[in-house]
Amino acid sequence: MKFIFADSLDYVDPAFDFIADRSLAERQPYWDDAYPHEILGYAPYDGVLVSKGIVGDHRVKGKYTASQARRFELVGARKFLRLDKPEFAHLDIFGDCGAFTYVNEERPPYSPAEIAEFYDDCGFTHGCSVDHIIFDFDVAAKGLDGGSNDAKDRFEITLENADAFRREANAIDALFKPLGVVQGWSPDSMAEAARRLVAMGYDYLALGGMVPLKSPEIKQCLAAIREVVPPATRLHILGFAKADDIDSFHSYDIASFDTTSPLIRAFKDAKQNYYLPGNGQGLRYFTSIRVPQALENPRLQRTVKRGVFRAEDLVTMESAALSSLRAFDRGEAGIEETLQNVLIYSAPLVEEKPFEDCKDATSMVRLATRYRDTLESKPWKQCSCSICEHAAVDVIIFRGSNRNKRRGIHNLAVYKDHIERLDLKRALT
Repeated sequence: MKFIFADSLDYVDPAFDFIADRSLAERQPYWDDAYPHEILGYAPYDGVLVSKGIVGDHRVKGKYTASQARRFELVGARKFLRLDKPEFAHLDIFGDCGAFTYVNEERPPYSPAEIAEFYDDCGFTHGCSVDHIIFDFDVAAKGLDGGSNDAKDRFEITLENADAFRREANAIDALFKPLGVVQGWSPDSMAEAARRLVAMGYDYLALGGMVPLKSPEIKQCLAAIREVVPPATRLHILGFAKADDIDSFHSYDIASFDTTSPLIRAFKDAKQNYYLPGNGQGLRYFTSIRVPQALENPRLQRTVKRGVFRAEDLVTMESAALSSLRAFDRGEAGIEETLQNVLIYSAPLVEEKPFEDCKDATSMVRLATRYRDTLESKPWKQCSCSICEHAAVDVIIFRGSNRNKRRGIHNLAVYKDHIERLDLKRALT
């Protein structure tokens, strides 16, 4: 089972100064920054997925700048992603259309011929057909019953595009492996889509529309599909948001899946945003310690405007929290002193009140419990990845992109090891 990382220009500045809290003035993002496989020294994934919608063009505003999009198409995906070194030659590069970026359109803005040419010209190893995402889901709908008119229109559009996409790929002798995308509003409708895609000649299918579904619903879709496709048919899950639950999916014989979950959890999950390997086959989670920039955080600045705090007092509390954490890391401060300074600065952020006025509030007590667990465990000292060795305690500080994404890259490394351990466990059973 291959873990494919869905990239969205997720790089960090390797020269970032944690103490001064800034990059060099002459830094040029992308050119001076490092992708996860560069800063770690190895790839924490089996491949990378790039969405056409993320690259963008004149029809769909992507995340790439216009010059980055031009360079991507000029030099190709592997060189742009800096995967063109021999040690990365084995990594797959998947492409999809980024259906979320045009979800409100009546039809996808891209033609099958255009996307086939894009994948081939840019050197993708795998390419997904042009789909139109369906958000309806009714687990009880039988056959092709249920589903709104819009869902059924998107179902047919996705299948028509898949048929045309495969023919276009064959016509240009494309070097990438075509994947037919499955969309549906129920397990049965997704199974029917899969059956038709196999009849078209696809032997690798990608399940779309999985992001909002819960694990039991995804499993019902996989079970229905497995009943109607040949055993040799490979399955890929697009945008697998339940990545931490992957072990429970092994009976469905998933060939690959893509996700950003380990990285984005680093800054979008309030409680479980730093990973370590578990004692068994699972993962352990820790809460990173939030120390935002006093003069830039909107919530903190709101307390200043309301007269609850002075800006200079927030700066003093911020400095005390950061200094205590670094001293604690060096063994020069105790846990109680460090936790106290962190919580004093957390109070304005969490409750918008001075610490003494809210220290017994439920939110503060729960936060103190999670932070104490993090400080007592010192998880950053239990990890030997280059991120944790270089950033030290700063990797556990929730503050700005260069710390948060570093923590996310660390999570990718731990997650990749987790997948390999699961695969080894299956090989031995």
